[in-house]
Amino acid sequence: MTLKELSQLYYLTREIEANEKRLEELTDLIGPATAKYSDMPKGPFNTESPTERLAAEITDLKAILAARQIQLIHERARLERWIETIPDSLTRQVFQYRFVSGLSWLQVADCIGGGNTDAGVKMICYRYLKADKLKQNTAG
Repeated sequence: MTLKELSQLYYLTREIEANEKRLEELTDLIGPATAKYSDMPKGPFNTESPTERLAAEITDLKAILAARQIQLIHERARLERWIETIPDSLTRQVFQYRFVSGLSWLQVADCIGGGNTDAGVKMICYRYLKADKLKQNTAG
């Protein structure tokens, strides 16, 4: 597993949060304030009202969100399965807190306790990844 693969869960979560915020903004826009009527005739190419465009965008965004949430579930399960293969309990905890829970290195160190520092838990992570990569390269 690479650092990029491990970080996918974090970035998917942030992407979902941004899309949820955008969905909330669009939903707020589609309220009664958008139901404005004009006496101007519509052209043959502009038959869609602003409300209809917003509704279509909301529908698209909901579909995107649903797909990302499914992807997040699969990514989390894959990451947790990989973490369970780590033989050392402390190292498993570091990976769980950092990549599944999305905590900062300082928060990881605080959760683990025992005098661990942010630099220390980060080193545990990177050393394990380096050793795992070497193990995979010699096995393949």
